[in-house]
Amino acid sequence: MRSPIPIFSVTEYLEAESRSEVRHEYLDGQVFAMAGGSKAHNIITLNIASRLRSQLRGRSCDVFMSDMKVILKSVYQNKTIFYYPDVLITCSPEDRDTYLVNYPCVIFEVLSPSTEVSDRREKLINYQTINSLQEYILVAQDKIKIEVYRQDLVGNWTKEILGHEDNLVLNSLNLSLAMADIYEDIF
Repeated sequence: MRSPIPIFSVTEYLEAESRSEVRHEYLDGQVFAMAGGSKAHNIITLNIASRLRSQLRGRSCDVFMSDMKVILKSVYQNKTIFYYPDVLITCSPEDRDTYLVNYPCVIFEVLSPSTEVSDRREKLINYQTINSLQEYILVAQDKIKIEVYRQDLVGNWTKEILGHEDNLVLNSLNLSLAMADIYEDIF
């Protein structure tokens, strides 16, 4: 039996999402429910967000976790997308929408088996279209490993892989996080 796939306008999606108890990502009219994260995923996300919030206190930057959407256009078809990054930072005075961020400078995704392929491919490519984004960070939860995708001054993206002995340096914010702090209570 065939069933039509429902297609939602941006307005319909935002209205439905404001009433939903389950978060959904939006890809050009199609809506996808988000799975819940593991304990490790939640602890790592909280470790990152709380330490960033503490270090950014007093600066004009906001740190958000999991429930704040970021809006962008897909790289190939210029279609609207809403994602829910695990941690997201904006320092733009223009970013004052109540439910979404338009100008993120740093985005973190904590990898999980159900999202890793999307985080590494689709989201990586689409996030790189955001002019304000300077760093995209993928954080493993099953081992101490972080991948940092960083945009240079001429718009090229580089990749850096960090391990146990490294610190995560966020050039865009002029701050760093120790791996021990990111993975506290995990390993």
